[in-house]
Amino acid sequence: MTFINYAAREINCKIVYYGPGLGGKTTNIQFIYDKTNPTAKGKLISLATETDRTLFFDFLPLDLGTVKGFKVRFHLYTVPGQVFYDASRKLILRGVDAIIMVADSQVERMDANEEAVYNLKSNLKEQGYDLATLPYVLQLNKRDLPNISPSEEMIRILRQKEEPVFEAVASKGVGVFDTLKTCAKLTLQELRRNT
Repeated sequence: MTFINYAAREINCKIVYYGPGLGGKTTNIQFIYDKTNPTAKGKLISLATETDRTLFFDFLPLDLGTVKGFKVRFHLYTVPGQVFYDASRKLILRGVDAIIMVADSQVERMDANEEAVYNLKSNLKEQGYDLATLPYVLQLNKRDLPNISPSEEMIRILRQKEEPVFEAVASKGVGVFDTLKTCAKLTLQELRRNT
């Protein structure tokens, strides 16, 4: 949950990028990191395996100015997409404030997308969260590839509530900041409701 440090007048929010392996979670965070003013970001930590896939998490404190005198920082994490890292996914979800589901638009990845959504709901439930009450954004990534599912079909299958949906090409930055800004806005709205 959101951590408020009254002494430092700082609000810390945790956004987790979730989704199937090789869906573009790390690509989203890498693009945000590369395009963010150096004074507004911390160090990007990426732990990768020998095959260069995310093993644990990426962490990007993103300074977004102040809200009512409090400095707001968003900490961005990705989870490993591979099924055998489920324990790591659960750990990373602890204290989550918002979720961005990064779905892979390729036709052959639809089963993996559905499994990732199911896994997210299950892991959130184990941690005492309900996806229905968390700020949540769905991103349809890799829209530039030739073998993609129609966005209407993906939305019909993957949408969990009336969450915002963005089409994206994370490797080129298309839709990356729109997704993040919307998720950050929803997170701040939720924070205001609960404080």
